[in-house]
Amino acid sequence: IDKEVLISALENALVKAAHNKYGHGLEIEAHYNEELGEIELFQFKMVTEQVENITREISVAEARKIDPEAQPGDEIGVKMDTAQFGRIAAQTAKQVIMQNQVAERENVYSDYKDKKSELVTGFVHRFEKGNIVVMLGKHEALLPVQEQIPGELFSLRDRIKGYVLDVKKNAKGPQILISRTHPGLLIKLFELE
Repeated sequence: IDKEVLISALENALVKAAHNKYGHGLEIEAHYNEELGEIELFQFKMVTEQVENITREISVAEARKIDPEAQPGDEIGVKMDTAQFGRIAAQTAKQVIMQNQVAERENVYSDYKDKKSELVTGFVHRFEKGNIVVMLGKHEALLPVQEQIPGELFSLRDRIKGYVLDVKKNAKGPQILISRTHPGLLIKLFELE
C-alpha cells in the first residue's frame, strides 16, 4: 500500500472516530506530523470573550496558551488526545484501506479490460513456478509458462513486451494475463515497425 494512501486512510479514520464519539457537528481535522511520526487530531474552536458553548468556543486566555496572538473572532485548532480512539480508529482505518483497495482493483480492471489484444511493455519483477510476473507501471501482469517462447530466458529487471490475452477478476483482484507466443504479438510488433 502506498504510504500516502495509508496516511490518508488513517487521517480519515481518526476524524471519523472523533465524529462518532463527540458528534458530527464538530469541525475536526487530522494531519500527519512527519517529525513525530504520528497523526495529530485538531478540533477547531472560535475564540470568544465569554464561552457559552464549550464544544465550539474557547476563551481568549486558553487560546493564548496555544497561540499568543489569538484574538476574539479567530478560529484556533485545539489538539485532541488520539490515544482514546485506539481500537475503534484502527477498525475504521482498516475499513477505509479495504475500500481503497477495492477501488484500486476496480481501476486496474477498468484500465486493462480495454487493453485486451494490445501490446504492453513492462519489466520482469519476479519468477513464480516457471511463470514470470511482469510490472506494467504500478500493476502486475502474469506471463504463464505456456505463453513463453521455449528457450527464451529473462533476468530480473529485463524489459519485456507482451500481448494482453485476458484480464480476469478474481478474489485477490484483477489478473492481467500476457503472452509472448500469441500470433497477435507478431502482428502488433509489425504494426509498430
